[in-house]
Amino acid sequence: MRTRIIQDCIKLESQQMNCYCTSQDIETQISTPTLIQLSSDNGQDAIDQVVVEEAIIYASTLIDGYLRGRYNLPLNTHFPLLRVLCIDISIYRLYSRRVYTEIPEVISEAYKNAIATLRDIQKGIISLQAENSETEETASFNPDEYRTNKDILDRLFGKQKLNEY
Repeated sequence: MRTRIIQDCIKLESQQMNCYCTSQDIETQISTPTLIQLSSDNGQDAIDQVVVEEAIIYASTLIDGYLRGRYNLPLNTHFPLLRVLCIDISIYRLYSRRVYTEIPEVISEAYKNAIATLRDIQKGIISLQAENSETEETASFNPDEYRTNKDILDRLFGKQKLNEY
């Protein structure tokens, strides 16, 4: 019963947000026995899709956090770089669930590189390029503009107050 409720919540959450990779993408990166070991908590001989989807949702949310303010979300175009970053972060998340399992150095380095790449995207050092675009089609980004949810009425110090100093 509990698993069914969790599956429904994850399905609803993933429909409302932009997931950058799939569980099949993760299965192509790590072996099936390893994925079973990382995802199943009850000694099952099958991949627990709920756990894998949770890791993907975590990674996608983290990516959105870095992109927010620089790009209009949700992104309408598929960017292969974000897919790779999502896979690396999801795999790290699956390994981090196991307290007594040491995370392989390759997985840790891939995670650190993914976070560093997200920081570079956030700073504008790296721009996103669409997958099937021969031209420079990138996500909507204007380097002279930073998006925020504040407007002129939210200013703490208006022009009149600033002119007093």
